[in-house]
Amino acid sequence: MTLPVAAVLCAPGTNRDNDVLFALQLAGASPVAILTNELLQNPSRINDADILVIAGGFSYADALGAGRLFAVELEHAVGAQIATAISERRPIIGICNGFQTLVRMGILPGSGQHAALGHNTSGVFDCRWVELEPSSQKCVWTQNLTNNIECPIAHGEGRFTCDDDTLSNLQRNDQVALRYVSTNPNGSVDNIAGVCDSTGVVLGLMPHPENHVVRRQHPQSHRGVSRGLGLSIFQSGVCYARR
Repeated sequence: MTLPVAAVLCAPGTNRDNDVLFALQLAGASPVAILTNELLQNPSRINDADILVIAGGFSYADALGAGRLFAVELEHAVGAQIATAISERRPIIGICNGFQTLVRMGILPGSGQHAALGHNTSGVFDCRWVELEPSSQKCVWTQNLTNNIECPIAHGEGRFTCDDDTLSNLQRNDQVALRYVSTNPNGSVDNIAGVCDSTGVVLGLMPHPENHVVRRQHPQSHRGVSRGLGLSIFQSGVCYARR
């Protein structure tokens, strides 16, 4: 069986690319990292990818705002290719800084005056473990997931905000993909940890499921805690790509 190819898009400052590569490999994909300068030279590199991933980190040191410069680079280099991937229903996921990038590109809700990813209500960078509830059957990355997921967050700008009408639309269209259930670490409205686009093939989330894909990564694994692997999100995306 040919493994689906997963292109992991990286910019200067990306620091979770190796974690995502490992997660995708465990999930049954054939991952490859592609740097922005490679995309600028050869945008067609992602044409044959079955899955697209924008890895987390601090792209371009978050200069001018989290994810902004990465979004500009991707839009310039492969904006048309990403639009084609969405129309062909190839699964796409953006994690943390990748989520911010997809929002800045206007691919995910949060780019306009009615919704945004803002600074944490605490006003500081927050790194801790959280519990997530999959809450969308439209999203190909979370559909059919029944167990909660435990994984870390690491961000200063991850608070999802929107007006009441936008929230109602997201809820009605089943676009709220993941919610915080243990605690709301950043003050996101409706405890939103991740949202999908209207097609369901693009997911953006602030937590890092790629950092809990084997049980020993849990901080209490030495005490026998064994639950909530983030690997299930990647397995769901890979399974969809195989269709």
